[in-house]
Amino acid sequence: MKLTSYADYSLRLLMYCAVRREELVTIQEVADAYGISKNHLMKVAYELGRKGYLETVRGRGGGLRLARPPEKIGLGDVVRKVEEDFTMVECFDPQANQCVITGPCRLRGALSRALKAYLAVLDEYTLADLALGQPVLSRILLKAS
Repeated sequence: MKLTSYADYSLRLLMYCAVRREELVTIQEVADAYGISKNHLMKVAYELGRKGYLETVRGRGGGLRLARPPEKIGLGDVVRKVEEDFTMVECFDPQANQCVITGPCRLRGALSRALKAYLAVLDEYTLADLALGQPVLSRILLKAS
């Protein structure tokens, strides 16, 4: 299973906001800190705001901040909401499935169980687990601004 860059950027943006939770952050400073595209981050921030993870403050001196405490943001929940497609193989999509061995094949069941296990592990972690109490991470991200 591989996360899209969209999911990766979503998690990194949330981590940055968690580390800097006492202040508003800008998309530009997050882009600079991670060396990633500001345009991509703008889309990510917009969607994370729509999904209730980020609060946006407009105007001069505005920025982004977490909309809820990092302890209340589960990684599994974020990944489920930002990943567009968990179709790992053709047979996961009944509309497009052309595989001739779908009936007797056990691969779909095995991959389905693996995906559920993957998400179950992510469900064990919150944003706080990733971002808080991490002095080295905090130094890197605080230095970047």
